[in-house]
Amino acid sequence: MTDEISDYVVDARIDVGLCNVFVQHTSASLIVSQNADIDVRRDIETFMSDLVRDGDRRFVHDQEGPDDMPAHIRCMLTQTTLTIPIRNGRCALGTWQGIFLWEHRLAPHERHILVTLSS
Repeated sequence: MTDEISDYVVDARIDVGLCNVFVQHTSASLIVSQNADIDVRRDIETFMSDLVRDGDRRFVHDQEGPDDMPAHIRCMLTQTTLTIPIRNGRCALGTWQGIFLWEHRLAPHERHILVTLSS
């Protein structure tokens, strides 16, 4: 999502401000993570999958399948909102930082992201 959000900020022509990104769902989250090596995202997914396992029989809520409640818990443990500073008309991300939508469900879902800019 880094490129899409960065383009949105540039198009807004705000020199200094804040970019708030919000995912309107309870089974996906937003993260800022290292963006140079795809293995980082795979390792994060492996860690979280070990921490909160799909199909865990302790969970009663499974209306949408065995990943239903685990996806909600993963979302709760991460974040649904990011605030990124805008400096010199651009997102002030570090060299290796990227913005990612992290899907916590096994199958892809349509997701809605709300981006709000303020100067």
